[in-house]
Amino acid sequence: MDRPLISIKNDCRSCYKCIRSCPTKSISFHDNQASIIQEECVLCGRCYTVCPQGCKVIRDDTERAFELLEKGNCYASLAPSFLGAYPNASLATFEKALKQLGFAGVEETAIGATIVKKAYDELVDKAQGEVILSTCCPAVNDLVRRFYPNIAHCLAPVVSPMIAHAKDIKRRHEDAKVIFIGPCIAKKGEADQDDDVDLALTFLELNRMLESKGIVIEKEEKSAYLEKSRARIFPTDGGILKTMEKRNPSYQYVSVSGMEEVMSALSDVASGDVHHLFLEVSACEGSCVNGPVLHKRNALKSSLRVRALTGNEDFETVPYSLKELSKELKSTPTDEPDFKKEDIQRILNLMGKYTKKDELNCGSCGYLTCREKAKAVLKGKAQVSMCLPYLMDKAMSFSNDVVESSPNGIIVIDENLRIQLANPVLASMAGSTPEAMIGNIVSDFIDPTLFLDALEGRNSVSRHIAWEDRNLYLEATVRHDERYHIVIGTFRDRTHTVLEMKEKRETAAEANRVTKEVIEKNMRAVQEIAELLGQSVAETKVALTNLSRVLTGEKK
Repeated sequence: MDRPLISIKNDCRSCYKCIRSCPTKSISFHDNQASIIQEECVLCGRCYTVCPQGCKVIRDDTERAFELLEKGNCYASLAPSFLGAYPNASLATFEKALKQLGFAGVEETAIGATIVKKAYDELVDKAQGEVILSTCCPAVNDLVRRFYPNIAHCLAPVVSPMIAHAKDIKRRHEDAKVIFIGPCIAKKGEADQDDDVDLALTFLELNRMLESKGIVIEKEEKSAYLEKSRARIFPTDGGILKTMEKRNPSYQYVSVSGMEEVMSALSDVASGDVHHLFLEVSACEGSCVNGPVLHKRNALKSSLRVRALTGNEDFETVPYSLKELSKELKSTPTDEPDFKKEDIQRILNLMGKYTKKDELNCGSCGYLTCREKAKAVLKGKAQVSMCLPYLMDKAMSFSNDVVESSPNGIIVIDENLRIQLANPVLASMAGSTPEAMIGNIVSDFIDPTLFLDALEGRNSVSRHIAWEDRNLYLEATVRHDERYHIVIGTFRDRTHTVLEMKEKRETAAEANRVTKEVIEKNMRAVQEIAELLGQSVAETKVALTNLSRVLTGEKK
């Protein structure tokens, strides 16, 4: 199928948790978005289980399953971990629900496990291999083939229980289709590559199919115990070994589970110092009862229930030869480029790491060491900015530069009014030093009114205040950051501007006063002149009137 088995939605929040958890580092990160490198992924499902945002998406094959059911003669191979994943269900209640869904029959994959464990016994009895690795877990199979190719020949040339059971079903039922149902993502990939298994579903996909048809798996508190069901123990830690006869005393029999333990064991095998060993390996810690896609995740309870319902004798199966069960797992090594030391050091320098002491190897980026991270950057899988200490130092340096070099006074207090930060400008305004202010109550240096207002929800923006005792006039912005439980104050010194404006106002007032005095004096002068002119005109008018009368002979 073309669609990837695991993909990532665009909800990634750049926490790098998936990269930290990925044992093969098959996740790249670019543009604040993680993506899976499909050719390196072994489908262990760790990224799916640890992602806090739920952005990892498993390919949904429910539509394909309905198509197969529609054609009829479709059989379910039910992984034995169903006993733990559905603690109130039994094989009988599962069979009833799945037949309502359209399955022709339901069988336990443990039947295939019985066939496989007999093949393992035969390999050990014949001593066919210095070291034999179990091949029930497809995630481990891919891990060995891609990342430990020099020991790929140690993989038992035997199919998995899922494939063995599918072969057995198709031998007994002509033209049958087989759908495996279990807790594993890697089984979906294995089914894609095999002709005997038509499809592999997870328990969660099965749940969706049942819900879409309104079918419920009925409860059965006392699930039937089967005496002939020893291979049911397969999905527990060491379960394969518990079913084997182990007749060859020259072999040691060891079980490891969980990717870290498995990779450590594989490294020991690859060293060549391990001999005569049958190694049971499972990618999931605690084996398949703790698979990544369970209906309910509780490894201990699941393991206990599986053990309680496991019998002491084998399922009855027809014999199969090693040839009928053979499967060659060839190595497909992942290319590992050999980078020059100077190229690695160049990337380290970009992350602010110039000496060995600078290489903290904290693992916050997802890589065990700074040098592994540098190699990932050179491969194009990671970015320099993924280094948390580097980002913190960069942010701290930047913020310190901004705070220290700011022309404005900056102060940060907690919700108890204790000073957490004060830059030199603010300290100078308060007549103190940053060192003397930090840890003290803000009211020891500054009027706390604005800070108290902010804590009560009344933030101040560009508010003009006066520190008259220090002859300062300031423009204040004070905000309460509820998320971080701090109050941040920024004070801009407006003293020069205020005094300059005050001086201008005083000058303007003085000019206005002088102008008024001049106008008043001029008005008085004008008035006096007017009065003099008024008197002269009156006298002239009287003289001219008398003269006119004389000339005309008019009498007074």
